Amino acid sequence: MDTKSKLLSAAEQMFDRHGYTATGMDRLTAAAGMSSRTLYKHAGSKALLLTEVLAAREKRFMAGMEVTSVDALFVAVETWLREEGRRGCLFLRSLAETGGDAPEIAGVVLAHKAAFRARLGEIVAAELGPGAHEALTEQILVLFEGAIHAAVYRGPQAAASARAAAAVLLREARA
Repeated sequence: MDTKSKLLSAAEQMFDRHGYTATGMDRLTAAAGMSSRTLYKHAGSKALLLTEVLAAREKRFMAGMEVTSVDALFVAVETWLREEGRRGCLFLRSLAETGGDAPEIAGVVLAHKAAFRARLGEIVAAELGPGAHEALTEQILVLFEGAIHAAVYRGPQAAASARAAAAVLLREARA
């Protein structure tokens, strides 16, 4: 594993476990097994490092959400929760923790959420056919995001409850 990959992997674990504020550069250097000079050379700053971590996480997350139905989307998020998302959404936690005061972090988070919403809109439209499905997309988005956060204390099975609720919404939309 190259230095940058090693740093990103260690940083993701630290940010996910401890949050942005509690993850100091000293903790990052220890976790990555590198000097602070090397860390700064590859990261620039803690905020820039978090944006790179989020960008890498987004690629993995969105790849897992390449599905063709809403039902499959909830199955995919349950898998994600079991494998990587035990602490809730790192994107929203990062935005909340920084209060939107770190524009580079806020930009990455908002871009990710917009991309996911667009992807969800595509999935809903593919299932229901052409037409305006904005309200339904929003409702399913809230179920999806809620499942991710409820999984923190209820476990990955929270996605199954959201999946059942989404199925009801889709049945009603088809009727």
